[in-house]
Amino acid sequence: MYRKISILFLLIVSQVIYSSEDVWGRVGHQVIGEIATQNLSPIAINQINKILNGQSLALVSTWADEMRSNPKFKKYAPWHYVNMPLDENYHESNKNPKGDIIQAINKCIEVLKEKNSTQEMKSFHLKYLVHLIGDIHQPLHVGRFEDRGGNDIKLNFLGNNSNLHSVWDTRIIEYFTVDYKSLANELMGKKKVQVSLNPIDWTNESKQEVKKIYSKIIGVDTISLDYVNKNFPLIKNQLHKAGLTLANILNNIFK
Repeated sequence: MYRKISILFLLIVSQVIYSSEDVWGRVGHQVIGEIATQNLSPIAINQINKILNGQSLALVSTWADEMRSNPKFKKYAPWHYVNMPLDENYHESNKNPKGDIIQAINKCIEVLKEKNSTQEMKSFHLKYLVHLIGDIHQPLHVGRFEDRGGNDIKLNFLGNNSNLHSVWDTRIIEYFTVDYKSLANELMGKKKVQVSLNPIDWTNESKQEVKKIYSKIIGVDTISLDYVNKNFPLIKNQLHKAGLTLANILNNIFK
């Protein structure tokens, strides 16, 4: 009896630990999905509803992370990022033969535009596209190769052990304990910005931010509340831009 309870407890704990480390966090991805939904064309809404069987973009936005615990999805792990030296651009950098986030996004768009793609293929690649456009707007997903996008930079976050990547993925967003609809509605009130259809542009924009992030962390081993408050506006800007970009891409695919 006690053994069964212990096993159940470990399973629950493992799920909590996994979910807390989701890229951009569950809330961040859902915010992006919600903002995108509010900016879709009627044609895009209709096509997306058919592909996802009525599931919302916010709901499917975390699917790609949830599948990472499935061994069958291990080969898709490199799809979530592209790391390179800070002084190189994507075209100059060595490409991962297993793929990267830019190659993956282009693949998803290609499959969704292909008329002969099956329903299953479209659903799979649409769910990934929703997620990856969120990922590429998180600056540390185009972080330095040598520290794995900040994963190897160990930091103390308000009294808890963490790392730079996790701070930007989840810790700052989770600190404010906001629900995704409230945050999405807040960001929808912001002035719309012009967004590109080119993933290379998104990478370059994120890289400009990541350079600032690295420069401000030199010699720092503790993330303070002041750091959290100063950087949350940038995270909100990136979520807003990601949502508009996702809508722009989907409207362009389904037109």
